Amino acid sequence: GTVILVSANKLTRYIEPCQLTEDFGGSLTYDHMDWLNKRLVFEKFTKESTSLLDELALINNGSDKGNQQEKERSVDLNFLPSVDPETVLQTGHELLSELQQRRFNGSDGGVSWSPMDDELLAQPQVMKLLDSLREQYTRYQEVCRQRSKRTQLEEIQQKVMQVVNWLEGPGSEQLRAQWGIGDSIRASQALQQKHEEIESQHSEWFAVYVELNQQIAALLNAGDEEDLVELKSLQQQLSDVCYRQASQLEFRQNLLQAALEFHGVAQDLSQQLDGLLGMLCVDVAPADGASIQQTLKLLEEKLKSVDVGLQGLREKGQGLLDQISNQASWAYGKDVTIENKENVDHIQGVMEDMQLRKQRCEDMVDVRRLKMLQMVQLFKCEEDAAQAVEWLSELLDALLKTHIRLGDDAQETKVLLEKHRKFVDVAQSTYDYGRQLLQATVVLCQSLRCTSRSSGDTLPRLNRVWKQFTIASEERVHRLEMAIAFHSNAEKILQDCPEEPEAINDEEQFDEIEAVGKSLLDRLTVPVVYPDGTKLHFKNGQAKKILLMDNSVITFVIGWY
Repeated sequence: GTVILVSANKLTRYIEPCQLTEDFGGSLTYDHMDWLNKRLVFEKFTKESTSLLDELALINNGSDKGNQQEKERSVDLNFLPSVDPETVLQTGHELLSELQQRRFNGSDGGVSWSPMDDELLAQPQVMKLLDSLREQYTRYQEVCRQRSKRTQLEEIQQKVMQVVNWLEGPGSEQLRAQWGIGDSIRASQALQQKHEEIESQHSEWFAVYVELNQQIAALLNAGDEEDLVELKSLQQQLSDVCYRQASQLEFRQNLLQAALEFHGVAQDLSQQLDGLLGMLCVDVAPADGASIQQTLKLLEEKLKSVDVGLQGLREKGQGLLDQISNQASWAYGKDVTIENKENVDHIQGVMEDMQLRKQRCEDMVDVRRLKMLQMVQLFKCEEDAAQAVEWLSELLDALLKTHIRLGDDAQETKVLLEKHRKFVDVAQSTYDYGRQLLQATVVLCQSLRCTSRSSGDTLPRLNRVWKQFTIASEERVHRLEMAIAFHSNAEKILQDCPEEPEAINDEEQFDEIEAVGKSLLDRLTVPVVYPDGTKLHFKNGQAKKILLMDNSVITFVIGWY
């Protein structure tokens, strides 16, 4: 350790020229500034890499030990190194490359030179630091990847729980509060509108579910084996809750739609029953049998329509009851007995009320049908009674116009009298038939609680025509009986004296015949007088012939006398 002071030109005594620079008369190629720069780079790299190794080791070691909370806390506190590892590695590689070139950039003439000892020592040190850095940095990247994956899993889990918690919380509470079906179309529509609002809120969460499901599916395709169980568990939990809630929404929507259809059918049926009841409450007075048949047909059609409507209501009601009975399957432990009972009681009450109203209308239709049939019978009786009057009038007319012959002898007159009695029997039957029909109308009117229609017109006409027929018939009988008496006496005289009528000496007998004949002639000219003063004649033309005929008979008999 002795210090020797020598001049520059005497340095070669102690140091080989090859180890001295040109400045000191040697041949050593050396650029101090370049060496200094490289030394600064080496020292900086050494310092940064050493510091970075410590930081990465702390981060990596912290992620390898301790519980999960300690891991997360360690990673959170020391996760980002103070320098960029990529930059440090790049610097180290560049430094190592220059050290391995055995030439400093910018050396004059490009003459080769042997590196300094410290440079030879720096190269393995840089290589060692680079190896350590690469190892720690690889571990660090894996830590970062794991942390990123964990962060992504945590975010997905957080979002999944948000969806699950809302659906099982506020979403389920909204559905728990909606159990009614309404008591009318308007009420059901209001419940449907409320349900649509609930569905709208659920749709937003279902959209989140779709997005999360896609993210989970992507992670499952690219995820590590250790993450598959957790991801599948999250996916299953999310799907179960969403599908269960969606099925409940659909069930509720179907229930409300069924309730709306039920109330719609009930309203239509109620209107039909009101229309039928209104028709039955109006006391109709048809003008004829045809209008009655038309009314009866309309009543039957309306009653049939009501039957169809009631059957449809029962089908809708039973379907709705079946749906209500299934509500307990997704009640989330809520006791829905009270709510279901209210809905069931309402549905059954509506159907029972409609059944009772329909039964009342049926009873009223039966009464109206009986009344209508009685009215048909009344019209028929009145028509037949009027027909009997017409028949009796025709018999009277025939009696006055065609029943005017008295016969040419006693036998013929007796035949005419017998025919007249049969003719009177026909008239009597016609009259009795009319009277019976009119009595039936009286009974029907009493049953129908209406004013007797026959007593105002038909009955007086029937009695008047019958009285006229009776008087005319009696007149016809008297004339025939007088004619029989006349013919019998005349025939007796002619029988006693067939050849010499002049031989008749019984003046008294002749006078009797003459009186009968003249009385008959006089009677033929007398009109038939009715109680009301009306006078009717047998047909005049025939009467004149009778007068001539009978006059000639009397004259003949008298002549014989």
